[in-house]
Amino acid sequence: MKLAKRLILTTATLATVAAGTLLSATVGQAAPSQSARPGVDAPAALKVPDGNRLTGVFSAEGVQTYTCTDGVWKLLEPAAILWAKNDRSHRTVALHSRGPVWVSTVDGSAVNAAAIANSPKAGTIPELLLQSTATRGTGVFAGVSYIQRLNTHGGVAPATACTGTDQVSVPYSATYAFYKPAK
Repeated sequence: MKLAKRLILTTATLATVAAGTLLSATVGQAAPSQSARPGVDAPAALKVPDGNRLTGVFSAEGVQTYTCTDGVWKLLEPAAILWAKNDRSHRTVALHSRGPVWVSTVDGSAVNAAAIANSPKAGTIPELLLQSTATRGTGVFAGVSYIQRLNTHGGVAPATACTGTDQVSVPYSATYAFYKPAK
């Protein structure tokens, strides 16, 4: 039952995020385009090791879903859609979910990763440096070595106590930067 409830919640949340993204794009409220940069701004604690090159930067919107465990909110899973950073139409190019994993909706490639460093930010989820634990496919996420979660907004667990097996999804946005080994 919990799994079914979580799948329904995640699917509904992604549908809501996608609808909101489409609505904001159609009424002209999309963020202004920024010129492409050779790198991204990240705190020193989240710098990617030498020998890796930036291969993609994506904007993301979604939710951080928390579940009540022993009266405290614990992260259950993220669910987000990603699009190319400068794409004003917000065409979905990847989905982000529990694992954490990122799966390309364009070519089916995927990358799993684990956080190895964080940089706390007041009022929002922390920025992260993640290292790849596995990749599959031959597309955009093939061979990814590191991922940075930057420019985070929202997604913080409620400060209130919880009971039973309550769940809550908190909206968040971020920028994800993907790196591969330099050849």
